[in-house]
Amino acid sequence: MGEVALRAIEDSDLDLLFAMMRDPEAVRMAAFVARDPDDRAAFDAHMAKIRARDDVTNRVITLDGRVVGSTAAFVIEGDTEVTYWVDRKYWGRGIAGRALAQLLELVSVRPLFGRAASDNAGSIRVLERAGFVRIGTDVGFAEARKAEIEETILRLDGRGAGS
Repeated sequence: MGEVALRAIEDSDLDLLFAMMRDPEAVRMAAFVARDPDDRAAFDAHMAKIRARDDVTNRVITLDGRVVGSTAAFVIEGDTEVTYWVDRKYWGRGIAGRALAQLLELVSVRPLFGRAASDNAGSIRVLERAGFVRIGTDVGFAEARKAEIEETILRLDGRGAGS
């Protein structure tokens, strides 16, 4: 199964993260992504901005020491939300769930919120297994699909699964 761990993002991780976040199938599933996933300058500017913020916990996900994704908690409109991205080559191995569990240990703020395109059953399942509960939906413009789509909103009040 391999050891999943989180660590701070290093400059040397940025090329790999950029490549992962350009995968067409992953972009389609995530739906709410950068306007142009191929715009490296925009990616670098965004990463510099969020890495400098005190209200963001941003980590790479490693599997047996190899970077396989990223996860973060960030404040938007007064709420703290979580996000994660796992390289498509590693989907279906429980990596996102194990990484999210570790992120929940690092981030003590509650409630926490998670959002996923409503047709992204895998991502919703990761959040629910971590103890998030569906609280509603919203409709927003998804850059990856160039259309308005439904997004499921989930909330975590306790310390995670089993709380």
